[in-house]
Amino acid sequence: MPSPRSGEARKLERKVSSLRRRRGSSIGGSGDLTGTASAAVEAEGGKLLVDQPAAARYRSFRIRFVSSIVLIASFLAIIWAGHVPLMFMILGIQAMMVKELFKLARHAQAERKLPGFRAQQWYFFFVAAFWMYIRFIKNNLIVEITSSARLARMFGWLLKRHTILSFYLYTAGFVSFVLTLKKGRYTYQFGQYAWTHMILMVVFLPSSFFVSLLFEGLIWFLLPTALVIVNDIMAYLAGFFFGRTPLIKLSPKKTWEGFLGGCVGTVIAAWYGALLMSQFKWFTCPRTDLSIWQPMPCAEVPDTFRPHTFRMKDLLHDTNPALIEMVYSLSGLLPAQLRDAIAGFSFTCLPMQLHAVSLALFASFLAPFGGFFASGFKRGFKIKDFGDSIPGHGGVTDRFDCQVVMAVFSYIYYNNYVSKSAHSVAAVMSAALKLAPPQQLEVLERLANVLVGQQVLPSGLGDAIAQHAQRTLGG
Repeated sequence: MPSPRSGEARKLERKVSSLRRRRGSSIGGSGDLTGTASAAVEAEGGKLLVDQPAAARYRSFRIRFVSSIVLIASFLAIIWAGHVPLMFMILGIQAMMVKELFKLARHAQAERKLPGFRAQQWYFFFVAAFWMYIRFIKNNLIVEITSSARLARMFGWLLKRHTILSFYLYTAGFVSFVLTLKKGRYTYQFGQYAWTHMILMVVFLPSSFFVSLLFEGLIWFLLPTALVIVNDIMAYLAGFFFGRTPLIKLSPKKTWEGFLGGCVGTVIAAWYGALLMSQFKWFTCPRTDLSIWQPMPCAEVPDTFRPHTFRMKDLLHDTNPALIEMVYSLSGLLPAQLRDAIAGFSFTCLPMQLHAVSLALFASFLAPFGGFFASGFKRGFKIKDFGDSIPGHGGVTDRFDCQVVMAVFSYIYYNNYVSKSAHSVAAVMSAALKLAPPQQLEVLERLANVLVGQQVLPSGLGDAIAQHAQRTLGG
């Protein structure tokens, strides 16, 4: 007689049977998301790492480690290539995230009766990419096309009418959607239309802010993204070895020990990482054109990357007035000698290191909520991962959910605390392109007069420009 099966074996058999019963069903009828039941998600995701068998823990660790090394090596190679390859990398990551999210609400049977409907979704994605990317790199494009009269003639109209052209393209997609509405499929089609726009608004548009930061200096893109990755690694390691106290029900494997350990490790990495990256112009200088593998054009290192001596009293004056009032109120409780010592305390560092600490605190305390949001989203759809394109990590969306939140904060932080309004060739050219041709010719004449007066332009050339302008404007 065979020996009775153990409790573990019976539990495993029940789990497999449950999965088989659920196989064939899907999220909203989707044929792409079968075989992932909420019971299995709870069974696999509900255990803390320290409570899992050692073999399973270290196998998961090895897979995540190897895939992380491959990702980091690929990322470093693209960084070496420069700003433009990084921009296309961001676009590729966004396309993969959007693809995974499109699949979540796909109803295969309905789509067989709606040919071309999936192409409409991708059309809206590329219209959004056209609008956002050209908007962010417009000044760089102006530098490139104005370097040649032929390029200026071919593409000048595109930059001048970019916004209205983007609207026309979107309107064409909107009209196409209305014309393809079919009786009996209205609810599904409008649901997919809303789903498409939600993805673009919540995922694509916020993550596109990294493109703007990219050309302000690689450090403003690399540091925020690296801090999210470092926080994830540090939190994973701290939770792997010390995690005991669950943090949030939406993500059962997250622990308070991992959360706080990740914060400490991220702040330390931010301080020294910013110091290291600030030594290289490749990271700190803004890119004003779209060249690849070319030296950075800035002659001087920006002040943000030069050492400064700070005093606590000076730092307070740059903060919120309400915070200053609160600090002064609390300081009144301290002995006068200690209060004066704190106010007079000074230290020397790069301003970038202080900015890096601010970014690290956000990456540690608030950016993870992007991941918690995604965890709740996956639980709502009863799936474990958004995809399986990255071994040991899940889908692309699983790895970059926190980066979406970080992109928005980094963009707002840079433009509020770091960016200084400065004139550049690209900015002047962007303004000049908005003028009518007669006004542009008048600007050229006046600029030629200035340059002749500064002995930068030969007087003969200046006179020729002035005479041509006067004939054209007078005629």
